[in-house]
This record gives sequence, structure tokens and C-alpha cells, in this order.
Amino acid sequence: MGRTRRVLRGGLGVGAAAVVALLVHLGYLALSGNFHPVIADEVYRSAQVSKADIADYRARYGIRSILNLRGASPGQPWYDEEVAASAALGITHADFAMNASVPLSEAEAGRLIALMRDLPKPLLVHCRHGADRTGLAMSLYLAAISGADEATAERQLSLRFGHFAVPVLSDAWPMDETWERLEPSLGFEAS
Repeated sequence: MGRTRRVLRGGLGVGAAAVVALLVHLGYLALSGNFHPVIADEVYRSAQVSKADIADYRARYGIRSILNLRGASPGQPWYDEEVAASAALGITHADFAMNASVPLSEAEAGRLIALMRDLPKPLLVHCRHGADRTGLAMSLYLAAISGADEATAERQLSLRFGHFAVPVLSDAWPMDETWERLEPSLGFEAS
């Protein structure tokens, strides 16, 4: 009986350590703005940007355009600040409305890919948290625009960036469903 308790306690300890590590990682993503280069000097991803973030990213990475995946929201302070800060720095600003809990159609994905292809580079793509919608957009960018392989593109939809999608347990699962459904049109075998 003592050995069983020790094994159980050890398993619980490892599980607790994993949960703590996950929470620390997610906290880091929130504090860092979840900013990451996808292809240096070409495309970057992040969570919602502030006026200060935009100025910093322009100065450090030469950002020439911002794609907001939250959709146009005139009158919302976050949106008005983003549009004004972009304009003040000569950054092209574009909007594409997505919802992490609603799959993209093939036509919508095609419009998103065309928009990302045509925006001046370096491009910064963001949504609210930079995890789900941005993850799908970056997967599509890598697959359709830069010609990345399936595994490289698919990694943009991962816990590394805060994307947690499990059927029934997560509202973000439709982003994974969209990716899987679009894989054949991107030149990959259906999973």
C-alpha cells in the first residue's frame, strides 16, 4: 500500500508541475503580447497591439502593414487607437473579421490569403490573444504564400502560442477543423 501511495503522489506531483509550467507559459504569452516572428523581415504575429507596441514593432522590425483579425470596430478604444497609431506611422491597416469559434469557408480562407499576400511587408497579423485566429492565419500564410511544408505550417496552431483546441472542450476547435478541411486545397494530404 505504501508503494502505491508513493507512485500516486509522484504522478500527482508531475501533473501539478506540468500545470504550473503551462500556467507560467500562458502568463508569459499574455505579458509579452504573444509577439513572434513567423518569417523574419516578412511576417510577424501577436496579440492585440497598443499604440506603444505599434511604434516599437515599426522601429524594431520595420512593420509596414497590420492585419487585424478581430474585424473593423470603429468606436472601440482599442480599434481607434490601433488605426490612429498605424496612420501616424504610415503603416497600412487592414481588417478581416474572424471568430475563433466559427470555421472559415474555403472562399473566406482564399480572401484572407489574398489579403495577406497583397499587404506590404513586413506584415504584423493579430487578433485579441494572438493564439487561435492568428494561428490559423499564420498556418495559411506559411502553406499558401511561403510554400512551407504541412508540419511547419500546422505548428502555428499550437500551445506554444497559447492555442488550446480540444473538440467539445474548446471554442477554438473550429480553427483546427478549418485547417484540416483546407489541407487538400493547400497541397497536403487530408488527415
